[in-house]
Amino acid sequence: MNIRIVKGDLLDQDVEVIVNSWNRNIIPWWLLIPQGVSGAIKRKGGLQPFLEVARAGPIPLGDAVLTSAGRLPFKGIIHVAGINLLWRASQLSIEKSTQSALQLVNDHGFKSVAFPLIGCGSGGFNEDTAIRIMENTIAQVETKAAVVLVVFGKAR
Repeated sequence: MNIRIVKGDLLDQDVEVIVNSWNRNIIPWWLLIPQGVSGAIKRKGGLQPFLEVARAGPIPLGDAVLTSAGRLPFKGIIHVAGINLLWRASQLSIEKSTQSALQLVNDHGFKSVAFPLIGCGSGGFNEDTAIRIMENTIAQVETKAAVVLVVFGKAR
């Protein structure tokens, strides 16, 4: 397994598919003002991915839904329900979201995937702890895909 941790912008990664840390899809997407990764996807990729994820209906905590990438140059976007109804993340929600996303990567034969730090934006989770949880979870999942964990910020 090839895991890299980089500092930068998720949308600038040279991968086939990206992961969007989403919510449980219970509140209609058009009532929300997407921020962080979701906001960047909406600004650069358009509404199409969010229209598609809305059609999936409520998403159990830790589950994942694959959509198109809209106007973005990826083969798809995997939206994970990484935060609970109180907009908080936990170790379990991060582990399950990471596992679910990698399952979709494997199921669809994607060769590379970039993850944001699940639960660290709106979810309020500690970045260093999330990195450790995600690394440990990724190491336990059998995949041939190259995995990039993207810590948001300016690349050095």
